[in-house]
Amino acid sequence: MSPLITTKASASAQAYGLFSPALVTGNFQSIQTVTVGSSGSSTITFSSIPQTLTHLQIRGFVQTNRSTYGIDEGYLTFNSDSSTNYGYHYFYGDGSSVTAGASPSVTRISTGSGNFGTSTGGTFGGFICDILDYSNTNKNKTIRMFGSTDINGTVGGLGARINFSSGFWLTTSAINSFTLVPVNSSLFTQYSSFALYGVK
Repeated sequence: MSPLITTKASASAQAYGLFSPALVTGNFQSIQTVTVGSSGSSTITFSSIPQTLTHLQIRGFVQTNRSTYGIDEGYLTFNSDSSTNYGYHYFYGDGSSVTAGASPSVTRISTGSGNFGTSTGGTFGGFICDILDYSNTNKNKTIRMFGSTDINGTVGGLGARINFSSGFWLTTSAINSFTLVPVNSSLFTQYSSFALYGVK
């Protein structure tokens, strides 16, 4: 696999956060951006996350090499923890039906069904994930996520989806790293990009 193209910035990002009303421009600080190279990547890892901010936000523009279907999703873990300290809830719609569910006591958090596009479907998906109070050592960690993929019809019988989800990591440890992997495929494809921001 080719190496990932990684850039870092310390300047404040001109950005606004989903779910957060009336945030002022400059409240977001760019920490790191990763763009996948031509050979793809099986994992995306952000490490050595500074502990000087209040919340984290991940923004992704993602495609995987999943075959047959036009949508995919990912798994998220913190601090290399693979124990059953995680759980998540999800809610998604595809234009004709709505599905909801929950998975407690699992080894990782799902990013939500349909937030990633696939090379088979020929599109990318987008998502925004907030990791709340990531450096607070007095509380368990929670996340909230929104994302979607539009594939202009169906591929393999599955169509576009829009997804809302939330999750938790039952530990008071500060988050200093996290890893994303695709669920139904082996690689994130070229030009998939992931940006990590800190919220003051």
